[in-house]
Amino acid sequence: MTQAILPHADVVILGAGQAGLQAALSLREEGFAGTIQMIGDEAALPYQRPPLSKGFLLGQVGEEALELRPQAMLDKLDIRLATGVAGTGIDRAARRLALSDGSACGYGHLILATGSRVRLWSGAGADLAGIAYLRTLDDARALGPRLEAARDVVVIGAGFIGLEFAAVAAKRGKRVHVLEAADRVMARAVTPAISAFFRERHEIAGVEFRFGAKLAGITGRDGQVAGVELDGDEHLPADLVLVGIGGIPNAELAAAAGLAVENGVVVDEMMATADPHVSAIGDCCSHPNVFAGSRIRLESVQNAIDQGRTIAARLAGKPQPYRAVPWFWSDQGDLKLQMAGFTNGADHQVTIGAMDEARFSLLSFRGGALVGIESVNRPADNMLARRILALPQPVTLAASEAAGHDLKALAMPARPA
Repeated sequence: MTQAILPHADVVILGAGQAGLQAALSLREEGFAGTIQMIGDEAALPYQRPPLSKGFLLGQVGEEALELRPQAMLDKLDIRLATGVAGTGIDRAARRLALSDGSACGYGHLILATGSRVRLWSGAGADLAGIAYLRTLDDARALGPRLEAARDVVVIGAGFIGLEFAAVAAKRGKRVHVLEAADRVMARAVTPAISAFFRERHEIAGVEFRFGAKLAGITGRDGQVAGVELDGDEHLPADLVLVGIGGIPNAELAAAAGLAVENGVVVDEMMATADPHVSAIGDCCSHPNVFAGSRIRLESVQNAIDQGRTIAARLAGKPQPYRAVPWFWSDQGDLKLQMAGFTNGADHQVTIGAMDEARFSLLSFRGGALVGIESVNRPADNMLARRILALPQPVTLAASEAAGHDLKALAMPARPA
């Protein structure tokens, strides 16, 4: 249930997703006693997005289970929440946020947690019924019945969302084709060995891939999707097309207000913009990341939660720079992929566990230092990986070899002699 928006709040959080909610909760945990106004453009209470492409579509997770916190808890913490309202403008001089319902809210500090949105297919056939996206609860609600009725499913994009959905569709007995412009699945996120393993497992489940695919257009009949056309005159039948070609940060409001935007709202390690009264967190911002060694934008639950905690600590007078170990996960069929760190540029890899039993971890080294660990169906390894990567000094290949690549041993901090 939405609440009337305060005319002024000490902290206004624009965005009621994982990052925005975490900022509000962490402010209270840090002892912040001022007024907090959250504003979200979706009608629902803050909810988990990851299950939408997995358990929710399979009917294993209901809508109530998606809720991150019930309204009663927000009320108890005196966190004001207005839903179904978007921001339309920021007056930085007056410190006022204009809203889509015609109202405005003054702020002492504004936290932008506006998230990201799906990148739309803009080529031939973009207006046909039967083209679907999967980002919001409304998307998932609409997609369920479409998937039930479909026979031939085409997925555009072999990233996490595309593969998670492909696994669900194949499990429900659909004929599934996945089109990917790159030469392997999850190419921007995982090592080639992990890509090859997951491709094989999806193919065993009946999914067919087209790599290096160049989509000429989506074809239709009577306004409804009928198939896709690839360059070279190849046609694939489809009565449902799921587009998963990446996300776009919702940074237009910040840009219009004169804030720097570079693949998201530009913030420093404290989540601060150039305006001392405006910060940004989560999917909508780009930040300097010590593990990547560059400015990046991350779309992950971990990033949203830890950046929410970072801004809350700063506003509560306990500033700590954002240095959290990046970690991600993806459930695809009966495979749980968990990743910690960044493996791009790795020049040496070690496998522990049994790949043929789908229970293994891949340790990636770059320049003799451990930079990332990918785990399949070994959640304990992922927990250890996060501890290892958080150590003050990176684990060297020599140290890992000396320990027999035992993650428990590597996770123990070195003791002074």
